[in-house]
Amino acid sequence: MYAIVDIAGQQFKVEKDTKVFAHRLEGKEGSKVTFDKVLLLDDKGKVTVGTPTVTGATVSAKIVSHLKDDKVLVFKKKRRKGYQKLNGHRQALTELVIEGISAKGGAAKAEAKEAAPKAEKKEAAPKKEAAPKAEQKSDDKE
Repeated sequence: MYAIVDIAGQQFKVEKDTKVFAHRLEGKEGSKVTFDKVLLLDDKGKVTVGTPTVTGATVSAKIVSHLKDDKVLVFKKKRRKGYQKLNGHRQALTELVIEGISAKGGAAKAEAKEAAPKAEKKEAAPKKEAAPKAEQKSDDKE
């Protein structure tokens, strides 16, 4: 079973016991968090796609640690002008371990949608025809 979940504005494909490095999350190391923005759920080949999310589905995870990513250097230069600028950046990350994926109501609701008969569309009322325009009078001067 796997799921595609939105964590801190990024989408991750997660399975049980996988590690994920997401943007820094609130919470202490060792605490548990749950994510309810599950976009897709696959349970042994049975795929449930959310519109936009799968209702009732959640992903639970444990915060392992807070850390910083590798340094990224940003170098700007304009030739023949003597302009050089060097900036560095280290992204703050949170390491998560996925503990479980719950599909409460997600798969059942998808089955209910398929089984329910589609409502017939109401026929639109006939449109009223626009009143004919008054004939234009033309002055014939002969």
